[in-house]
Amino acid sequence: MTKILYVIDNLSFGGGERCFAQVIRSLPQDRYKIFAACKDQGIFWERLKEYMVIGYSVDMTSRFDLPIIRYLATVMKKEKVQIVHSQGARADFFARVAARLTEVPFVVSTVAMPVEGYDIGPLRKAVYLTFDRLTERFVDRFIVVSEALRRSLIEKHRIPPEKIVRIYNGIELDKYDPERYSGEKVRRKLKIGSDVPLVGAIGRLVWQKGFPFFIRAASYVLRAVPEAKFLLVGDGPLRSELEGMVRDLGMRENFIFTGFRRDVPEVLAALDVLVLSSLREGLPMILLEGMAMTRPVVATDIEGISEVVEHERTGILVPPQVPRALADGIIALLRDRDKARLMGEAGRRRVEERFSVEEMVRRTQEVYETMVGNSRF
Repeated sequence: MTKILYVIDNLSFGGGERCFAQVIRSLPQDRYKIFAACKDQGIFWERLKEYMVIGYSVDMTSRFDLPIIRYLATVMKKEKVQIVHSQGARADFFARVAARLTEVPFVVSTVAMPVEGYDIGPLRKAVYLTFDRLTERFVDRFIVVSEALRRSLIEKHRIPPEKIVRIYNGIELDKYDPERYSGEKVRRKLKIGSDVPLVGAIGRLVWQKGFPFFIRAASYVLRAVPEAKFLLVGDGPLRSELEGMVRDLGMRENFIFTGFRRDVPEVLAALDVLVLSSLREGLPMILLEGMAMTRPVVATDIEGISEVVEHERTGILVPPQVPRALADGIIALLRDRDKARLMGEAGRRRVEERFSVEEMVRRTQEVYETMVGNSRF
């Protein structure tokens, strides 16, 4: 039985935590013994308990703390871990060094966003980059979530191509099934009529998501479709600033901030158009979820999104940081419901073909089995 320790900072339940949870839940229990090291709170920790996984509590908010390395090393020795799989700058550093010190046979790192893409200050970024580059040599396999990231690791980080495996994120197609949800429940709670055009964006309220451009786009849409309503679903450090933008643009009656919600499939079912105004992405899960729910998409043409959305077939791609272009795409779909419906249906087919959670788990297990199969430990 192969013993795997997953290490992640678990500061929020983002795409990384979700992918780890999907893999942990799906790996065959007769083949793998799974442990996890993360913060002992939040959705990810709840999932570990639900899956009967042994979790070790570690708070990685303190950067590059030596006691954390010693603690992880103790866990690795105690459980006789054979594979360490980490994600996130802090988790990567701690896990890689601890695995090296304890001579864990294999180290895997998932890269959904390279350190140079983090929205942090220059000094902090320089520290992160330094420690990331120093410890990359300890990694046996890098899993990246997009082809753009694979190229970046090869060209910018000088990682040998044979050490990098591209595995797209996947979603639970049975959960994100448009036949299961009508959207009426969400609209009723938010007091939005069934015939009111509803446009939404979903994600953490952080810089990378480009939500100020979504809000400005909404002001243009209202000039053409004054009855439209807009949802911004999620929470984060920019919430007050974004709410201020909405007030300043005089859209308080048309714009709803819902905060964090657990009923994302129901919210998606209520939308007429899903918008991604992102400035930087790995491969956004909400994009896959929206497409699986047959929502037509208007999204920025950036790496990680353009690998998923086929322009004018499964959605509309526009230049980033151009609110007018976002608005034009939204207006076009609101005015042509047949086009929107066909795009949504094509999006569902594309997710079924390439972005299922089963395929993601299968490919991840293949990485483990290839390493273990070529070794005697």
